[in-house]
Amino acid sequence: MARALKINHVTLIVNNLEKAGEFYANELGLEALPAFNFDYPVMFFKFNEEQQLHISEWEDTPSFRGHICVQVDDFNSLFYRMKELGVVDVSPWGKVRKLPDGAMQMFVRDPSGNLVEISSKPGSEVDPAILEDELYADGLYVSNRNDFRGERSDNATLYHSSNS
Repeated sequence: MARALKINHVTLIVNNLEKAGEFYANELGLEALPAFNFDYPVMFFKFNEEQQLHISEWEDTPSFRGHICVQVDDFNSLFYRMKELGVVDVSPWGKVRKLPDGAMQMFVRDPSGNLVEISSKPGSEVDPAILEDELYADGLYVSNRNDFRGERSDNATLYHSSNS
């Protein structure tokens, strides 16, 4: 049986290519790449040597909870920058948190309303002031749905290897 190996790219639909492109390049530090010669507005960005983000301008409705998760190298500075921009969104998945594996987590909206989870590597240094901020809450997000289907573990993690 064939098996998926990795995520090559994720495409997000945006309502303003230039504004969204500036956000991903300037705020998240992604490198723009040449895109194919499509007949619609599109930009490709490099995450690493194997993964890309594509943004494409179309009329669409952003998902309230659906998101991509981006690991960053400096959660602290990005937290303060996203707070300054007013784009931290605690509505869909709750406040900024430290996950049980030690990774930090926050959700932000790009200029088109797409939800982006920002995550740090477990064990990364966290500014203690973030843990006291009004946008922070201890513990996992609780939906109050009390539906516990799916695989769960006390040692779950967003990261599968030490090189993540």
